[in-house]
Amino acid sequence: MEPKTEIKKLGLFHSFLIYIPAAILMFCLTKYLIPYLSKTTGQETILFWFIVSGLGIFLPLIITGILILKAEGFGISGKTWVERLRFRKITKRDILWSIAGLILVGIFSGLIMKGMELLIGKFDHSPAFMSFEPLTQGRYWLLLVWLPYWILNILGEEFLWRGVMLPRQEVAFGKYTWVIHGIGWGLFHVAFGWQLLITLIPLIFIQSYIVQRTKNSWIGVIMHGGLNGPSFIAICFGLI
Repeated sequence: MEPKTEIKKLGLFHSFLIYIPAAILMFCLTKYLIPYLSKTTGQETILFWFIVSGLGIFLPLIITGILILKAEGFGISGKTWVERLRFRKITKRDILWSIAGLILVGIFSGLIMKGMELLIGKFDHSPAFMSFEPLTQGRYWLLLVWLPYWILNILGEEFLWRGVMLPRQEVAFGKYTWVIHGIGWGLFHVAFGWQLLITLIPLIFIQSYIVQRTKNSWIGVIMHGGLNGPSFIAICFGLI
């Protein structure tokens, strides 16, 4: 029988005590380790982004989330998953929120990209460690490396950011939590470069708002994974 626990607040200082080290880790691994491994082996940087970020960034996010839960007194159980982390049954309302969120993100991100092109001309918004050519014969095996990375990416971020941290931040910041949460989530992506970071602003804040509004962490998984996964597949096959 698990002890009765309550969700304690996670204020500004302790929130960024998590966001900042995660951002520094992301920066160091993408700035130094991934280019080094690519140069040393002659393999594409995207391969090492999958491996290094999956095992060196997103898996540690999951471990961090588990350690926080244990420190709070929550065991790893179905009850914790549903009540504490708020991975609850998806309702029709949740689906509508997810679809509306994805549409809004698509519209605003598209407008931002067009606006940036008008201001600075054509640009590649993907950071160097993520850039790659569409897959060709002999390179389709990269999809096998991408799949576990993608699962760790979505699970790691949604588990820690939305499942573990967001409910505690709501205790501290109330209805404005999505703003603080979005800023912290954006900080985590600083290593991606300012071009991509700006285009991510709609996702960062709209998703944070909707997950807070619905109190269902699965919406974060749907929105984050729904944009991340299909867009990568489309790039792989030269569709975008």
